[in-house]
Amino acid sequence: MTVSMNIANSSVLVTGANRGLGWALVEAALRRGGKRVYAGTRRPYTHADHRVRPLALDITDRAQIQAAVEDVDSLDLLINNAGVSLPDDLGGRDALEHHLAVNLYGTWEVTQAFLPALRRSQGAIVNVVSLAAFAAVPVLPAYSVSKAALFALTQSQRALLAADGVTVHAVMAGPIDTDMVRGLEVPKTAAEVVAGAVLDGVERGEQEIFPDPMSATLAAGWSAGEAKALERQNAALVQPAPVAA
Repeated sequence: MTVSMNIANSSVLVTGANRGLGWALVEAALRRGGKRVYAGTRRPYTHADHRVRPLALDITDRAQIQAAVEDVDSLDLLINNAGVSLPDDLGGRDALEHHLAVNLYGTWEVTQAFLPALRRSQGAIVNVVSLAAFAAVPVLPAYSVSKAALFALTQSQRALLAADGVTVHAVMAGPIDTDMVRGLEVPKTAAEVVAGAVLDGVERGEQEIFPDPMSATLAAGWSAGEAKALERQNAALVQPAPVAA
């Protein structure tokens, strides 16, 4: 079932908001009439728009996460954008553990902390995943592993939170023109374009959002494919049984 939402008059939290896609998502939410946009950043952050409220938020720091929860009055949309992408060769555990700590566990920690607010508003969660979850990028293997894990987390949250009226969306983006992939010699899409497409997808209720030309080529095949059908079948394992008349 497709469940859509309207960004206008909503309260939005974006993690990793000080640059790149996070910055673009803040601006896009403001343009669509968000009534309050919380900008979670690890570094000091200011914004001219009075609707923006900066939050000191390192998503691997439980104390900062809890402080952020106390500063947020209400929340309709959580966008888990903060992440890390560093080259490695899988020669040791350090790189893998670092990527998992941020991209998987950090995202999970933030989501768990804000779930009570999202349940109250019957809001939405957006996890910025990556096409690397579908096909690993060999020069970024630890990143790819962490994003594949994040995608599985997203699918699981979607099934488990459906009964609470909370929708969960995965952004399956290709390369975005940000500092994170500046050194990769591949076609990239402007962050502003991706941000607008992400919010379009949320407003349309798309479970997987393919926000750029590269990812868009996979959209139809994914939504009608066997893997998506299997996800729906597995989700039925946690849906309540029909009540007998």
